[in-house]
Amino acid sequence: MGKKIIFTVFNDVSYDQRMIRICTSLANAGYSVLLVGRKPKNAIPFTQQPFGQKRLFVFFQSGLLLYTFFNIQLFFYLLFQKADIICAIDLDTILPCYFTSRLKKIKRVYDAHELFCEMKEIVTRPAIYKVWKRIEKFSVPAFIHGYTVNNIIANEFKKMYGVNYEIIRNIALFEQFTPPVKKDPFIIYQGAVNEGRSFETLIPAMQWVNTTLIICGDGNFMTSAKALVEKYGLGQKIIFKGKLAPHELRQVTRSAAIGITLFDDTGTSNFYSLANRFFDYIHAGIPQLCADYPAYKEINNLYEIAVLTKDLSPESIAGQLNELLYNQELYNRLAANCVSARKSLNWQEEEKKLIAFYKNILSS
Repeated sequence: MGKKIIFTVFNDVSYDQRMIRICTSLANAGYSVLLVGRKPKNAIPFTQQPFGQKRLFVFFQSGLLLYTFFNIQLFFYLLFQKADIICAIDLDTILPCYFTSRLKKIKRVYDAHELFCEMKEIVTRPAIYKVWKRIEKFSVPAFIHGYTVNNIIANEFKKMYGVNYEIIRNIALFEQFTPPVKKDPFIIYQGAVNEGRSFETLIPAMQWVNTTLIICGDGNFMTSAKALVEKYGLGQKIIFKGKLAPHELRQVTRSAAIGITLFDDTGTSNFYSLANRFFDYIHAGIPQLCADYPAYKEINNLYEIAVLTKDLSPESIAGQLNELLYNQELYNRLAANCVSARKSLNWQEEEKKLIAFYKNILSS
């Protein structure tokens, strides 16, 4: 068996398409890989993977006690695991990885999917922001090896903490498939239903869009999102599917007509983001309505696979969605460009950088 790498996430590993891709690539490259996450209530059974999976159950299901007890439990679990590298996925598992790697004298990696402290749900809460920022300032400079999703975020880490992080984007795996017949076109949002994802304006926009919006995911804004649906009387137009297993989510996304990648710009994390679903829609062959932020604009300038918008008002969102629904020439052009873009924007290309990254660390 090859060198062992342990990845730690705060979420349920069964739904994490990004980590499933990463762990599968490294397992196929000959590494022994273990993905450790959290076991929520009503967790689905593991699906068979070429890497190890472990979920830690914490009695508390939300708030400070959940984070605290999960991190304590994760620390002791890691302490008794043999590994050559421990990799923290985002800031919410970084402390156990830091302390166990120091105690066991093994290498550590930081996988920074985003600017964690600048997410809306953190930056708008001063006391919470202060805690997470102290954790970031303490730990990130000690993670000299790391990677993130785009140059903008990498430059921010360089400026703040003097670390030089690689760029490994979260792009979907290229798969050949026959697009399904779309008899009843619908709009899809997939991903975390969290603050800052523009649901406050997307949901009321659906008053003026003559099709269905399907929301696949869960998160800290779910209760508020459902309240907005009720407020605007959109129960027949907006369907909440909850979390779907990756293979189910791919099928639903491929059946959709339009994808949604919207964020408000409260907190620089959203403004600098490069979301997984942006690429998932491309690989499903569907155009999307996307926030006109730097990383998305850079890719769209090369491939033209989305309609970008600066105006996130309900009226503007509705107008842009209707343009995609009824401007057949525009829609067909974007859809064809998605199919073409998949040939170069795919995980098979991106994983080469991932494998080289870990090979370099382990050989140094």
